[in-house]
Amino acid sequence: MDTEPTEAPAGPRGARRREHVVREIADEIAATAEKLVRDQVGIADIKLINTALKEMRYAFRVFARYKDFRKVSTFGSARTPPGSPCYEQAHEFSRRLADAGYMVITGAGPGIMRACNEGSGRDRSFGINIRLPFEQAANDIINDDPKLVNFKYFFTRKLMFVKEADAIALFPGGFGTHDEGFESLTLVQTGKSRPIPIVFIDAPGGTYWQTWQRYVERHLLDEGMISPADMRLFKVTDDLDEAVHEIEHFYRRYHSSRYVRDLLVIRLNEPLEAEVLQALNEEFADIVAEGRMRQTAALPEEAGDPELASKPRLVFHFARRAFGRLRMLIDALNAA
Repeated sequence: MDTEPTEAPAGPRGARRREHVVREIADEIAATAEKLVRDQVGIADIKLINTALKEMRYAFRVFARYKDFRKVSTFGSARTPPGSPCYEQAHEFSRRLADAGYMVITGAGPGIMRACNEGSGRDRSFGINIRLPFEQAANDIINDDPKLVNFKYFFTRKLMFVKEADAIALFPGGFGTHDEGFESLTLVQTGKSRPIPIVFIDAPGGTYWQTWQRYVERHLLDEGMISPADMRLFKVTDDLDEAVHEIEHFYRRYHSSRYVRDLLVIRLNEPLEAEVLQALNEEFADIVAEGRMRQTAALPEEAGDPELASKPRLVFHFARRAFGRLRMLIDALNAA
């Protein structure tokens, strides 16, 4: 999942250019479908592709209406009972996010998912449901809501969880929760997803994610399977103030990022002072492939979104192998 597609210029010319690009890509999709027929792909495989494409098209349409809202994807056990410490923690966390202007994405089921939908409220909730032969129907908070999307396949559902998220929060859960947690970390670590905060939240006084973190430190970090900087890609806490702050502070000065050719462009909510830029160039020289970081206005290739045009940019040739260090750079930007 690339950080961001190339944008078309703004205005009528930009709209025509965008329509032309979309048509070209749609024609490629149609051509690929014809090749599948020519290749005599099996009926089951054709059905899989058809269903996946339909699911993605519908989900894209639902989320497009809310593109101006930041969203947090939440995960946790479907078997967590109401009233339990984990349930109440998830409920309160989502309520605080909604109060701060965020929308919450859940798997639409019971347990932690229901707690998050209930906490954020129906108006600020999305449900991304998976059709299973057991244990998962949409909960009563999000059921029949226009923001509920039902999926047959986990892979299309997981795409939406990460693609639409400005942050990810995980509460204690089973195989699915760990799957989502490790996949989210992998996508950010490898640059296949844009940088986002990832928070593992225990019940008050709980040790579920603390134990997981010790495993990561002992068997992944200490044995050299991940780098020390990768440990900065996530936070483990049982403190809701700390969890909410981790998400909100991430967007204090950092706004978003994209690539323009071989340049990483970091959009900022406020400009950097000259001495701060100098310090960042010294501290993070190891992730600059050539030249130096420089502060600029919007690049011509970014003209497709006029709402971002006034934001200053930090632009540099990023060595695309150190995304843990990139997260450290973002933290430094926000702390400056």
